Amino acid sequence: MGYGTYVVKRVLLIIPILFGVSVISFGALQLLPGGPVEAAFGTRANPELVERLREQYGLNQPVYVQYIDWISGIVFDLDFGQSIRTEREISELLAASLPVTIWVAASGALVSVIIGIPAGIISAVNHYKAPDYLATFLAFLGLSIPNFFLGLVLILLFSLYFPIFPSSGFVSPLSDPIAGVKSLVLPAVTVGTAISAVVMRMMRSSLLEVFSEDYIRTARAKGLSRDLITNKHAVKNALIPTVTVIGLNFGYLLGGVVIVEQIFALPGLGRLTLTAITTREYRVLQASLLVIAFMFATVNLMTDLVYAYLDPRIKYD
Repeated sequence: MGYGTYVVKRVLLIIPILFGVSVISFGALQLLPGGPVEAAFGTRANPELVERLREQYGLNQPVYVQYIDWISGIVFDLDFGQSIRTEREISELLAASLPVTIWVAASGALVSVIIGIPAGIISAVNHYKAPDYLATFLAFLGLSIPNFFLGLVLILLFSLYFPIFPSSGFVSPLSDPIAGVKSLVLPAVTVGTAISAVVMRMMRSSLLEVFSEDYIRTARAKGLSRDLITNKHAVKNALIPTVTVIGLNFGYLLGGVVIVEQIFALPGLGRLTLTAITTREYRVLQASLLVIAFMFATVNLMTDLVYAYLDPRIKYD
């Protein structure tokens, strides 16, 4: 199977994945007691209002009819429906919140790469020496600190005691690069710290495994320097499993930065999903879950494709 055929096959595989997510999320939400109209209007939801809105939004139709109307609107018109509580188009809510989450996730992944890969290389090169022990200790420390605690500590230090970065809000780096970067630093460090620890451990173990390969021993026998062997021959091969970890964690970040977005008051997809849960905005929640699933599948596809660059020996079949 050629590279192009593999790409097409993987892209087509996303379709049944999204279909399964849509069916499960739609069906599961139908089992919850109450309804979105009652939740949206609370005590104001008198029987006449409930009946009128259920008819307006098609909630009085059979479940399978509701699903067909919902999924066909997404497929043919990219129409996710309308929010009952705010009466805004859900596509507008997603368009406003999705870029924020992407920026935060990408920044966190960048932090994990900047910290994790060099730390892993230093740890592997200095195996069972002081730098290795120090890097390992810091990695376990990074994994042990909860995101919400680290975020609050960073706000306390760098927003209150030393007012360098804003404690909340988001500015797009595309509209204002300086203010945008400042608004992303603390959230990125918060979400990237734990991932950098995982990346560091994976890079360390992968590099140690590569160091035991025959071609590395041959390079050493030829008298090549340690730095040349590490940088030219070992690191690229050690990056293959590390890229997998980075890609998977980036996918998790896209759907798992709810706490961070709450702490830093970021209007992202995670916060939109949490609000949809608390207000029982079923349609917004269904759309959010579908978008998160699509992004996760896309990130996994991109991660697999990077393998071809890192190791041409990998065959797609």
